[in-house]
Amino acid sequence: MTATTALFTTLAYVGLLLLIAQLSSRKGAGEDSSDNQRFFVANQSAPWAVVAFGMVGASLSGVTFLSIPGWVGDQQWTYLQMVFGYTIGYAIVATILLPLYYKLKLTSIYGYLGDRFGREAHTTGAAFFLLSRIIGASFRLFLVALVIDVLMLEPWHGGATPGWMFGLTTAAILAVIYIYTRRSGMGTVIWTDTLQTACMLIAVVLTIGGILSASHAGWSDLPALLGDTGLTRVWVIEDWRMPNHAVKHVLAGMFVTIAMTGLDQDMMQKNLACRNLREAQWNMGTFTVILVGANVLFLTMGALLWMHAEATGMDIPSSTDRLYPLIAMGGTLGPWMGVAFLVGLLASAFSSADSALTALTTSTCVDILQTDHVSAEAASRTRKRVHAIMALVLLVVILAFRAVNDTSVVAALFTVANYTYGPLLGLFVAGMFTTLRPSPKGIPWVCVTAPVLGYILESVLSAQWGFSFGFALLPVNGLLTVLGLALISKRP
Repeated sequence: MTATTALFTTLAYVGLLLLIAQLSSRKGAGEDSSDNQRFFVANQSAPWAVVAFGMVGASLSGVTFLSIPGWVGDQQWTYLQMVFGYTIGYAIVATILLPLYYKLKLTSIYGYLGDRFGREAHTTGAAFFLLSRIIGASFRLFLVALVIDVLMLEPWHGGATPGWMFGLTTAAILAVIYIYTRRSGMGTVIWTDTLQTACMLIAVVLTIGGILSASHAGWSDLPALLGDTGLTRVWVIEDWRMPNHAVKHVLAGMFVTIAMTGLDQDMMQKNLACRNLREAQWNMGTFTVILVGANVLFLTMGALLWMHAEATGMDIPSSTDRLYPLIAMGGTLGPWMGVAFLVGLLASAFSSADSALTALTTSTCVDILQTDHVSAEAASRTRKRVHAIMALVLLVVILAFRAVNDTSVVAALFTVANYTYGPLLGLFVAGMFTTLRPSPKGIPWVCVTAPVLGYILESVLSAQWGFSFGFALLPVNGLLTVLGLALISKRP
């Protein structure tokens, strides 16, 4: 694919996003009390089926689009163990957390912590979310920007691109996201994410079809080809010390879902945009089914990509995140595969960052600045300033990642989540399932100390006995938080 084709494809995609933003923002326009409600929760009028499909794109993001296919070469299909855990977690979110949020009529879910424990817990929960989401969204967007830099800008530039060019590319992506979310926020995101989910899944289906065609096989031959790859192993049950042991993965998937979906303002904000609790639960169930199918699709593509690389004698890149883009852009699957990949790549970039930027703005305004206690005009002005500041924060963090990046994006993302979402999990568990009344001033200290103790525990067990919690470290940090809250609680 030539640089000109890539440029026109990118401009066409951005134009389509801006058109959707314009159409979705027409309803209920005006700077009044409904302006922030439209931005935060789409006036709670979003169709649940649209929300469900769009949430898939935000959940997949660039991490799944680029990293999971490359991960198959080493981990095979063991990621499905976590996916099975996800389904349990989504059921818990739908039946326990969603009813609570709708009962309290929350705009930000961390308002519950304020009701249960006081202002300190409310602010602490929101702060941990802001830290988690800034890091997570930045990692996802960084991965996509890095691929664009390596595969598109370097050939165009004739060599390694200077740092300012990478920064300019990232800034352009964030500027577009800021523009189309500035006015209606979640009212626009639920529609743009629907487009972006479709683009990602279509790109994967076309890639699978392209590999089958290059192998002179049809879709009916797919099961046999997958079996021949030797990369479809799902269950790991031999050594309980392994970080991807089945029990650890399933439990980790369940708790990751509860924490990173049910206790995450970004994901829950979409559910709170539904008309009522019943539709939100239908949304969660439908989303779960689609997400499981999408992950199977990505793992299928991953196995076929490794098969194709071996069949063509391709040199495997040191970073397996680049396997998919190198094959898609290499021309061995046809001239239009590069276009399909680029559209999917752009979709993965925008889908995770637009909802994250909206959620970061919402939590900062509602939880930290408490704009619900000021006039509608002042709240709207504050929201717009915060929205711009959060876009700049994401840009700064992404540039910092580029300067120090030395690890797998997937592993880094989930490692960070194990520590930052653990205290959130502990706070909600203590609030919903215990009668603890911890000292308000001690809550922030407990939430900071628990992840530190979790890191020490993981390090000691790994060094002494070769045992690793793996992704299951998240519930361990949650448990440490609950124990800490118990220690600072008043006796009955």
